[in-house]
Amino acid sequence: MKTFGVLRDIKNGEFRVVLTPAEIRTLVDDGVDVYVASGAGFKAGFYDEDYEAAGAKIAKTNEEIWEKCDFVARVKELEPSEYDLPREGQIIFTCIHPAAHREEVDALLGKKVIAFTAEDSHRYGSPNCEAAGKAGAFMGLWAMMSNNGGSGKFASGVGPSEPVKAIVCGAGTVGRAAVDTLYRLGAKVTVSDVYPPALEAVKEKYPDIDTMDPTKEPLADRMPGTDLVINSVRWPKDAKDFMITREMVASMRRGSVICDISNDYGCIETFHETTHDDPTYVEEGVIHYCVSNIPGAIAGSTSVAYGQALLPHFRSILKDGVAEACAKDGYLRRSLTCYKGYLTHEETSGIQGRPWVKPEVILEIEDRELDPAPPATKTVSDNYYPEFK
Repeated sequence: MKTFGVLRDIKNGEFRVVLTPAEIRTLVDDGVDVYVASGAGFKAGFYDEDYEAAGAKIAKTNEEIWEKCDFVARVKELEPSEYDLPREGQIIFTCIHPAAHREEVDALLGKKVIAFTAEDSHRYGSPNCEAAGKAGAFMGLWAMMSNNGGSGKFASGVGPSEPVKAIVCGAGTVGRAAVDTLYRLGAKVTVSDVYPPALEAVKEKYPDIDTMDPTKEPLADRMPGTDLVINSVRWPKDAKDFMITREMVASMRRGSVICDISNDYGCIETFHETTHDDPTYVEEGVIHYCVSNIPGAIAGSTSVAYGQALLPHFRSILKDGVAEACAKDGYLRRSLTCYKGYLTHEETSGIQGRPWVKPEVILEIEDRELDPAPPATKTVSDNYYPEFK
């Protein structure tokens, strides 16, 4: 299988491209026949001529990519208008977020494709997570400017004025990146996380940053005096309560900002998703910035980092095939979401109540020595297809 296609992302406000011309050159040198949809990299600063110079063929439309290529990739999930385009046996690699997108999973299963969800495939964390944290902190400060309806405070303060007081919820890759940006700009930062070693690592790097218990009460106590709340917590999709309630939001001063990078419904009671075209709204006098694809705003930088991160997966699949590539890399194996009509993603099974089969079982590699990888989430499911029990 030697035909690979780069789709143009069509999600509202998504400007990234999954591979830059540099990665395309590598695939072409590997003997892969590469197609790139016209304009796929334009908003990230990469032109059709750049891709042609790297050895790719330019397709006029995404539909042409879907039709010609055995393996297609892009950054964000499929849109409903595309659900009929995949064909049986085609390999799809993109950020599916399957547990949250039931209809998309229905379409992928119905088309009997081989689909990988990119967000679970990163051994060392996704570059998009770092980008989301850094750009999210910046966007939160942008939303606080007076011309955007905010309180008009500057990160470090000006003269005798106080710096912005910020709380970052979550000290994973996203949260640490947000902390780094806020700290370097001079804000006064407090961080919370359920994992003590994560807080210790932050404190070691930034000794004058405060940390706090991640439970609701300390957060509620601090929010009235906080200018900016950055949420980078991956909230359980089956959680029964909010981390931040409407009452907690209402306790903040008018013109304060909540930037919800994680975009998980059920975490912040006043949350709803926004886009780059219309990024903010006001609830309880507080500016909410809730764009779901924040890294798309820095498409040039993120496309370079993302392409370099994903290229090894693409080369492995193209050279060795799906089964062998998944045997060699546990992170790729755990990201396998659908395989020829079967669900292979445990979190989606647990959240949506669907039967599933382990990737190593459907790929018939369970008796081999496999590269290990931790589960992508804490969600577990023993709801297996009857034929695979």
